This record gives sequence, structure tokens and C-alpha cells, in this order.
Amino acid sequence: MSQASPWWNPGRHSDRRPFLVARGRIKAALRDWFTSQGFIEVEPGCLQVSPGNETHLHAFRTELVGTDLRRRDLYLHTSPEFAMKKLLAAGETKIFAFAPVFRNREHGKLHASEFTMLEWYRAGEPYDTLWSDCASILYTAARACERMQWSYRGKPCDLTKGYDWTTLYQAFVQFADIPLHETMTATSVDRDRLAAHAQAQGIRVANDDTWSDIFSKVLVEKIEPGLGVHRPEILCEYPINEAALARPSALDPAVAERFELYVCGVELANGFGELTDADEQRRRFETWMADKARIYGERYPIDEDFLSALAAMPPASGCALGFDRLVMLASGAERIEQVIWTPLPDSGT
Repeated sequence: MSQASPWWNPGRHSDRRPFLVARGRIKAALRDWFTSQGFIEVEPGCLQVSPGNETHLHAFRTELVGTDLRRRDLYLHTSPEFAMKKLLAAGETKIFAFAPVFRNREHGKLHASEFTMLEWYRAGEPYDTLWSDCASILYTAARACERMQWSYRGKPCDLTKGYDWTTLYQAFVQFADIPLHETMTATSVDRDRLAAHAQAQGIRVANDDTWSDIFSKVLVEKIEPGLGVHRPEILCEYPINEAALARPSALDPAVAERFELYVCGVELANGFGELTDADEQRRRFETWMADKARIYGERYPIDEDFLSALAAMPPASGCALGFDRLVMLASGAERIEQVIWTPLPDSGT
């Protein structure tokens, strides 16, 4: 966004206003859809003991000052997940939220430091139920904007065609000619084997890249650009070590009940069959925070209250969808700032 012409300039605002009006229509339509499905809207708090414990997510730290002037660190959450799962443990069964979330080190056409997450949970239902939810959400947004044909960066998608789905194993073969399943098991990964395959496909691999680093490079460079073209696409059955909060698949312990939704080559949603094993979740958190400390020199605390709630939480499935990106695609906007009412000034970073 040009520093010489801020978003509040009347001319720029008038250009953005159709997208912002579309945002309101989409949100109202989705609220109606969730209510019709028996969901309750909740409002999870943004201040949390822990912002989330994934290695490459970066949070905003703040300070709480009590009436006794004692101080303690808190964080603006990177997702409402911890708070919403506590509500599941408390007895809620079908909940959704339009939650403001905050992430550092994110800026670009599809990224903002403050954005809106549409997140919802179903207790006692299989995770592929969320695939149908995603299809309904896309169709509802398209109808709200009266635009069933979407396009982004020259990649079209027809919202009347339902959706396709493919597994990570299939996608790595189809788009990168890499047999991912030969480089991993439920308990181990073969970093050097994956590195050799990636380098053969022209992907640069650094000496200190881990298996996960190489996996991410292949995914971003070779696979994601081709997903969700012509019709929405679900990418599912992620490797178990790439599924932060998901339970293992009952059919293949090397993969997890995790999926992502793509439209026009853009990642829109991330869904899970939720892990409810508190001990396993603690182990994963500790591993990721050790990685964060090694890579970035910092770590976030573990929310002990969340782990206690996880032990009491019923089996459930949940999904987080980038609402601003959805509005972009549905309305035809090109940058995320165009669909945020009061975006931060562009820092140029």
C-alpha cells in the first residue's frame, strides 16, 4: 500500500469500499449458515497465557499489570484454538467464531499482522465432515457476492463444481514426482532421501535444512500453486510430524487427520481431527519449542490449563479459515488490505 496515499484517503477508501461492503454481506450470510446448522457463536479472548506453540508462528507479547502492580507476560493469540477447545471441554458441542488474531513476521498480498480467523468445531463428528462445511462456506460466500467464478493471479476456480480431494502422498507424486511415503514412517523420517529427491527437482536444499524444512519447500514451490485450480481442492493426510494438533489416522499411523483447503492456488483453511491425548500434545509442544529456541532464540510458555482441558475434551473436529482471504477471492480483491476496514499502514517490510 502506497505510503503517499493511506487507506483513509477518500479516493482510496472509495476504491476499497465495494470489497468492504462485500465482507459484511459474506459475514452475515455465514452467520446465518452456521446458525442454521445448530452452531453457537462464541467470542474467545485474545489475551492468552500462550499464543500457540508451533515452531514458525510468531506472536505479539504484551504485559498484564495487576491492581497490586505485579506484572506478568501475556500474548495476543495466533489462533482462538486453545480457548475454543476449553469451551468444548466445558460442554459446548458446535461452536464458531470470527476471531481477530495476531501474527508477527507476516506481511504481503495474502498476509497481515492482524487478521480475522473463522474457526469452528464439531464435537463427536469425523473430520471429513468439515470438508462439506468448507464447500458450503465457499458456496455461501460466492452467493453473497453473486460471483460463482473466482480467479486469483490468473488461476480460475468454478464454485459450482463442488470440490476435489487428494492426499499428500498423491500430490507429491503428481506435482513433484517425489515418493514422499518412502521418506517417512510413523516414528522416523529420512532427511537425506527427501533431500535427494527435492534436489533432483531443482529445489535448493541447505545443509542445515531438516526433513520438515525440505517438505515445506516442496509443498510451497511445487504443489500449492497447482491446487484449487478450476475447482476447490482438499489436500489431506499430512505426515504425522506436520500436523501440530491432529490425531493420527486410524488407517495409517504415519499420517494424521489434517487437511487444508485451496482455491485458486491460495490456502484458505486448515482442519483437524483434534488430538485429545494431553501427554502426546505436551511432547509435541516441547519438541516445537525446542526447535523455536534453536532457530529463533525464543520460546513460548505451555498453557497448562489448556492441557488439563484437553484431557477432558470430547473427540472433536475443528477448522480454521482465513476469513480475509475468503473475502478477497469472493469479491475479486487483489490484496488483503483491500478487505480489512482499518489496515495497519504499510511499513515497507
